[in-house]
Amino acid sequence: MLTINPKMFPRLDEIEDDLLSRRSRAAHERWLGEVEGLDLTLTFLQQKREQTQRLIHISPVNLGMPGIRPGGPSSADRRPQGSRPPSASDSR
Repeated sequence: MLTINPKMFPRLDEIEDDLLSRRSRAAHERWLGEVEGLDLTLTFLQQKREQTQRLIHISPVNLGMPGIRPGGPSSADRRPQGSRPPSASDSR
């Protein structure tokens, strides 16, 4: 999902003004397919504006740095990726 930098809100207003003027002309010329497409684009623009407003109020979460667990497995105890543990049928 694309997110918008809140500093770009004025640009969204410019885009909306342009879409509204294009929609007005399309309605005047009776370009019904164009009117429908512009209405859809205006709906998406409004949704993107609302999404950006919500994201402004959400602060990032600090997850911290992961630590090394004491007594955890050493690199020698780890199996290579993709290998499987020995089974009972392997010992025959």
